[in-house]
Amino acid sequence: MELDPPRRRPSPILSNDVLPKDNLLKGAENRETLARILDKADQAIRTWEIALTDFLSPPELLEAEAIFARLTEVNCLAWGGYPQAERQRLAIARADIPLDASQVGVTALAIAGNFLFDSASHRDFLGSLLGTGLVRDKVGDIVLLGDRGAQAIVVPELADFLTASLVQVRSVKVKTQIMPLEDLRVRPPKVKELTTVEASMRLDAIASAGFGMSRSKMVDLINAGDVRVNWKPVSQASHPIATNDLIAIRGKGRLTIGEVMITKKQRYRINLKRFI
Repeated sequence: MELDPPRRRPSPILSNDVLPKDNLLKGAENRETLARILDKADQAIRTWEIALTDFLSPPELLEAEAIFARLTEVNCLAWGGYPQAERQRLAIARADIPLDASQVGVTALAIAGNFLFDSASHRDFLGSLLGTGLVRDKVGDIVLLGDRGAQAIVVPELADFLTASLVQVRSVKVKTQIMPLEDLRVRPPKVKELTTVEASMRLDAIASAGFGMSRSKMVDLINAGDVRVNWKPVSQASHPIATNDLIAIRGKGRLTIGEVMITKKQRYRINLKRFI
């Protein structure tokens, strides 16, 4: 008499290869995006194929990875074209399917032009990319090259379209070409450790010390919406900061908050790490 082969016990979270989205999305801040990501995970589970998301912002990525950490039968890998990329895509597969960066499709574009007399910002290049009809989720990081233009990372299926459609940024005519990822002009961030003593844990006080600028200038940046805490824009200079928080200012790097100690004079001695 032959015995039936032992059945695999179902995961406590997965049942019949269907994800309980309502439970997984409880308390999620980026609920709509995460729901789409979980649909991709369902697809990967059902088809045994690798599913790819569009580019995710850092808070979306953090929430997605936290959810997938609870799913023992799902494997995921983030990649945005280079190790420290801010915007990344997720490859999602069953846990027994290996993943590597080559399976996360991204394409680099060189956007070359003479911006010596009409300089363009990150916002200008992004606006021109979106002006071709793209949605934001199809665009990853943009690397500025000063008066020579920029480099952009996009989903591969739109690269040829952009080489034909992206012909101007601001008043400058540009030539857009596909380029190797290894030619991206990015460098590993330099790390600077420092300590500051502050009367409070206010954002403006800590950020001005960490980024080496006046407090009034920092307040201006905060009011303009250029400062993010844990990847979320913050518009209040008095926003409280805590250990392990991350403060980011576009074009000026990132600042992480380390150990905080109270001095004898009841002030805060804060260890900071700046990534430039």
